[in-house]
Amino acid sequence: MQEVDRVIADRLNSGVPLVAQVSQYIIAAGGKRLRPALLLLTSAALGHQSDNRHLLAAVVEFIHTATLLHDDVVDESTLRRGNPTANTAFGNPASVLVGDFLYSRSFQMMVQAQNLRIMEVLAEATNVITEGEVLQLMNMHNAQLDEAGYLRVIRSKTAKLFEASARVGAVLAGAPEAIETACAQYGQALGTAFQVIDDVLDYAGDAAVMGKSLGDDLREGKVTLPLIAAMQRGSPAQRQLIQHAIEQGSVDSLSNDIDIVNSTGALDVAREAAAAEARKAEACAQILPASTHRDALVHLAQQLLERQI
Repeated sequence: MQEVDRVIADRLNSGVPLVAQVSQYIIAAGGKRLRPALLLLTSAALGHQSDNRHLLAAVVEFIHTATLLHDDVVDESTLRRGNPTANTAFGNPASVLVGDFLYSRSFQMMVQAQNLRIMEVLAEATNVITEGEVLQLMNMHNAQLDEAGYLRVIRSKTAKLFEASARVGAVLAGAPEAIETACAQYGQALGTAFQVIDDVLDYAGDAAVMGKSLGDDLREGKVTLPLIAAMQRGSPAQRQLIQHAIEQGSVDSLSNDIDIVNSTGALDVAREAAAAEARKAEACAQILPASTHRDALVHLAQQLLERQI
């Protein structure tokens, strides 16, 4: 991961100072680096140790960072990881354009890897992620969105890059198709569990620990699994209150909304959905050859359910 960070710092260089300034601002703000770690763990579990793994791990982090820059503009977010978002610090135009720079730089780096199959995987993933963003935008303030529609969004918007990261690790290692598929399925399940827990924390987390305000999803009109489950399990009056908050993007009754999400057991429903995905991920990882790297992939799926940020 230290080598990945070195590649990231090197490839942020640009002749345009603002590009490097905005890029470094959001990347230096921290983050879990889960996607590059996933690529490294998967490739190592399959016995691959070439330098290209660091290059491509940096690529997936650049793609992820570009989506964050664009997301914060679309969502009008002001806080990420406890710091002002890049769009707050530098303005929307700079954030959008630097996000574009990170996408284009990532494709330059993909070409350097000289592997058409990897380019295919990452190009397809980038396209699906963008479709997921548009799908989420279309579903804003839609209180009729069901669990299937919600899963379609998060599997495109979030889980797809997890899936691609794990698949690229397998492709780098020259793994057979069955192993590559198992790695991709691991990544998709892990990414789905990650996003469901993220959505749980919007109603059950500690704002100081998370570095963002509780209820941000509701404020933006995002329909997530805790809200869907609360409307399914609540009384007509409770359902109406949640529906009104979604449709209006209102947090005026946030404390009541959080109480409903808790009292109806909606968070337990969401946590169990995340746990089911984590179990899928574990089962896929167990197909890989026994190693400390495989054990780390299994452990990652288990620990993801306990995260607080």
